[in-house]
Amino acid sequence: MKKYNIAIVGATGMVGRKFLKVLQERKLPVENYYLFASARSAGKKLPFMGREFTVEELTDTCFDGKDIDIALFSAGAEVSRKFAPIAAQKGIVVIDNSSAWRMDPKVPLVVPEVNPQDILRHHGILANPNCSTIQAVVPLKPLHDRYRIKRIVYSTYQAVSGAGMQGYSDLEQGMHGEAPKKFPHPIFGNCLPHIDDFLENGYTKEEMKMINETRKILGEPLLAITATAVRVPVFYSHSESINVEFERGFELDDLKQALSHAEGIVVVDDPAKCRYPMPIDAEDRDEVFVGRIRRDESVKSGVNLWVVADNIRKGAATNTVQIAQRLIDYREKGKLGQENRWQTD
Repeated sequence: MKKYNIAIVGATGMVGRKFLKVLQERKLPVENYYLFASARSAGKKLPFMGREFTVEELTDTCFDGKDIDIALFSAGAEVSRKFAPIAAQKGIVVIDNSSAWRMDPKVPLVVPEVNPQDILRHHGILANPNCSTIQAVVPLKPLHDRYRIKRIVYSTYQAVSGAGMQGYSDLEQGMHGEAPKKFPHPIFGNCLPHIDDFLENGYTKEEMKMINETRKILGEPLLAITATAVRVPVFYSHSESINVEFERGFELDDLKQALSHAEGIVVVDDPAKCRYPMPIDAEDRDEVFVGRIRRDESVKSGVNLWVVADNIRKGAATNTVQIAQRLIDYREKGKLGQENRWQTD
């Protein structure tokens, strides 16, 4: 098997550091790693794979002469819009964790448990979905395949780490009475029905991301979806109440079995014993946890799900690394088409 060279862009950030942890655990066939960040972080030393790596500054020429195969980006949309095309033009496949490319029709938006085949049509850039979308579509896909989804209502309870280190600090420091720096109001002892900017239609960008990304990933551009996204005083792991209405009828036991046998899902659903998914159980785990599975008795064929996952791990780093693993697997099996610039030698 070929050994690959992988770059991490945004290596010193919250997700970038989680990239390093997941890569170390998953042991991809890698010969060299290259770590990049802003000029502010250049020169920092990061321990990784039993070695110490020096972080390089991300510049227009930083990829030159390094024979990099894959670059994992998590440095924000502005950085990705500028540097992802530069990397792709050099034959590097970029897997981007920002919002920059998610809704570009030419860029696959991938959750490996849901639509891995979309990787095959990349043209140098692959997009990692929003963290709240990732954990939602993992259980929705097997149900859509079985019962055909008619409508989705999302209500999210999102951890402060989804807003980066500043969001994390707002909760940590708010516990000691300090004023928030990231959020418009205190988050400690509070809930904010406000994630990202408000749009003219009254929704926030976060809510519209979930709506539009779910449609793209499931390949259902007209699917009826609505969302309310709320920030809650939890450090890690997003929770979601997902109400789903189907076109077909279902037996609840069959539906639970479908979820239990689906890739990447752990069903935790025993209310009599107070067993249901919680953020503290999902922290630093790769799985998506599903529970509180019950009929929506207000409609003919509906169900309620409670879905929890680590937003930094599965919702960002692990999903990105899983895409890289699938990409390598497809390359080794010779499945990348001739139109694809990253081909088998």
